[in-house]
Formats: sequence, C-alpha cells, structure tokens
Amino acid sequence: MVTISQIVREALTENLLTVVQEEQLRECLSSKQYTSDDLAAFFTLQKMVMSGIVKQESRSERI
Repeated sequence: MVTISQIVREALTENLLTVVQEEQLRECLSSKQYTSDDLAAFFTLQKMVMSGIVKQESRSERI
C-alpha cells in the first residue's frame, strides 16, 4: 500500500493533486494505518493546496 508521505511527495513534485491521489489519501486516512510523519506531510499538502501552489485536478475547470 502506498503511504500518505509518498502521495504527498508526488503531488508536491508535480504541483498537482490528481483525483487518483485524492482517493488514495482517503483510503490511507480511513485505514488509520499512518505515522505522525504521514500526518505532517498531509497537513503540508493541505497548506499548499489552500495557498494555490498545488492544484487539485478535481477542482480544475474542464473545457
């Protein structure tokens, strides 16, 4: 299983959180099998999304 930290690293590298990654994050969080480092990475990702540095694919406008 992929970890929250791995998902966050990928999203930060691409400055994009994909729909697939969002679902993976939900699964990881609901499993409750994560570390404090994973939570810290998740909070960092949240800050980056809220500040607009990382875009959410699910919220992007489709033409």
